[in-house]
Amino acid sequence: MLCSLGLAAEPAAKSAFDKTTFEDYVRHVMVFNPVVKVHVDDPKPSQIDGLKEVDLHVSYKENEEVLPFYVSNDGRHFINISQGGVYDINQNPFQEDLDKLNAAGAPSFGTPGAPLSLIVFSDFECPQCKLEGETLRKELLAAFPTQVRLYFKDFPLESLHPWAKAAAVTGRCVLQQGQDHFWSYHDWIFAHQTDIKTENFRPKVDEFVGSEKLDQIQFGHCMDNFAAARAEVDKEIAEGKALHIEGTPTIFVNGRRLMGNLPWENLKAIIAADLDYQATHVSTAPANSALTNSPPANSASANSAPANSPPAASAPANSANDKCCEITIPSAVKK
Repeated sequence: MLCSLGLAAEPAAKSAFDKTTFEDYVRHVMVFNPVVKVHVDDPKPSQIDGLKEVDLHVSYKENEEVLPFYVSNDGRHFINISQGGVYDINQNPFQEDLDKLNAAGAPSFGTPGAPLSLIVFSDFECPQCKLEGETLRKELLAAFPTQVRLYFKDFPLESLHPWAKAAAVTGRCVLQQGQDHFWSYHDWIFAHQTDIKTENFRPKVDEFVGSEKLDQIQFGHCMDNFAAARAEVDKEIAEGKALHIEGTPTIFVNGRRLMGNLPWENLKAIIAADLDYQATHVSTAPANSALTNSPPANSASANSAPANSPPAASAPANSANDKCCEITIPSAVKK
């Protein structure tokens, strides 16, 4: 009868007791390198009613880790005991954060409607944000010219950085004149971060305004009547607090939370892995239209590659200061 009505039966629910399904899901969450071997043990009774215990063995060369999980009796939910996190095997593992993210109106660059979205919560006075921002501007579209779109969110840490919020509000005034101008401001303020102080902030900004050829009357009016721009920044701060962001930079890659300035090779591997996973797991695409369909704010060229991007700070993958006598499980989410 379903076929005759043109209706498709709902797909069968997945179970964490299916070893292949469980391994696939955990590999996606933890972004294990493909060379890592994974073995899932049979479920065994636990000391908690309603839960079974399942050990997952991950190995690389001579090193092995055992990751214990609790799995609900119906096979739907599981808990990562050692690292935290409660998951529904039938749901995107990052759905809780996706539901709280909203990129509408945020300055952005990349391909509209791209399969992968990055949302960056940043602070213009934060040194690590400077490194991350410069790297993303240089590397992101060079590596993924059509597959990604990046959105910028202000999260100034006022208790640590006295001029960060003023910089965020100023960015909103610049954005009113177009996204290209905003991204020039983004690049300029990070490039001049060490020269800016609370007492010289406005004169420095005036130098930028003159060089960028902004409409100075419009910009001055926004800066002198900044309530609306400040409200936009406050809204993003509230969004960050609702997400329990504790530091900057914090990046969400299709909802996957990454804290701190991750080396580019690690971030690149995570993006590539998420794109590959999405291509073969259609149902796990980000279920948040605010990310995939957000219109670019004030720009006709927001999807163009950044021009004159500052050089990225290099982060060697295997420097002499890395631990030389310890073999760990390769995972892109580890620095």
